[in-house]
Amino acid sequence: MSFWILALSYWIHLLATAVWLGGLALMGLVAWPALQRRTLAANQWFQLQARFLPWANASLVLLLLTGFVQMTNDPNYHGFLQVDSLWAQAILVKHVAFAGMVVIGAYVQLRLHPAMERAALLAQKKPEMAAVEQEKLTRQEILFLRLNLVCAAAVLLFTAIATAV
Repeated sequence: MSFWILALSYWIHLLATAVWLGGLALMGLVAWPALQRRTLAANQWFQLQARFLPWANASLVLLLLTGFVQMTNDPNYHGFLQVDSLWAQAILVKHVAFAGMVVIGAYVQLRLHPAMERAALLAQKKPEMAAVEQEKLTRQEILFLRLNLVCAAAVLLFTAIATAV
């Protein structure tokens, strides 16, 4: 493969990593605590999420594509599911963590956020009925946000291990 294609792939991969992990860190370490302390309004939290999700999704797609280019051009890569070295083990665990991030992101976007929107609509008409549901959904949201951060940290850890080999 051409040097420039591989170099471009690394550059895009690093940019996508910065956008995705930077956004996750902002959401989990800055915005969520601000929401809990009531220094960030709930509608601002949802607006922040709505702005971040397209960037997060695009980043995940770019990470998948550029990661494939990089992996298949690595001298340690010996073929699909050839887990014959520390490098291959690290890459396998990294991909499991990445898959976890994708599954979590899909669940949050396709199931949890729509449920939260329905609960917000219910709260306008029957606030006492919606309060319990909103609390349950909020607990789920923070759980998935934390799980996503753990998966992201695992991806970085196993990337570092594979790079060090």
